[in-house]
Amino acid sequence: MKVTYDKYYQTENLFGLPYPELMDFFADQPKTTRVLDLGCGQGRDAIPIARLGFEVTGMDRSQVGIDQMMQVARIENLPLTGITSDIYEIEDLAEYDFILLDSMFHFTKNDRNREVKFIQKIIAKIKDGCHIIFCIQDTGKKVKILNQTVDSNEKLERLADRTFIYTFEDNETGHRSTSDYRMIVVRK
Repeated sequence: MKVTYDKYYQTENLFGLPYPELMDFFADQPKTTRVLDLGCGQGRDAIPIARLGFEVTGMDRSQVGIDQMMQVARIENLPLTGITSDIYEIEDLAEYDFILLDSMFHFTKNDRNREVKFIQKIIAKIKDGCHIIFCIQDTGKKVKILNQTVDSNEKLERLADRTFIYTFEDNETGHRSTSDYRMIVVRK
């Protein structure tokens, strides 16, 4: 099944490098842990996290993105597995120590309930001690909705809430834009 991002991912490394703040966070974590990158796309985060020594599973609906990520993983012999699937259908979350959700939530009127329920599902299915890392654009009410969803669960401990600037550069068109972002980390 073709998905929208299959077309966009014809441009390799479409979204550029991972956020330095995210890589700094993982650099300080034990390398004996397993990471699940939901909505991994072309592996912008999954590849460098695997390079740090983590066992990473990346899941995305785009076969094109997964194929590109896995090509790098094979060449570099990285501990990285790619799964082409709808992230909303995942059930097996208890085997992971970190769940990464980078730019996955927009909380638009049409998607808000589905996204909130998905976050609640993740929280319910992860094991105690598991970290959830959210990277989200800090515009409109996105962060407020995410915080309300996370804070409504008393089992979660908030570990980090960092602000940073994301710069997107399109080398083909020369377009450049910056966005305010937040990285929120919680642990069950």
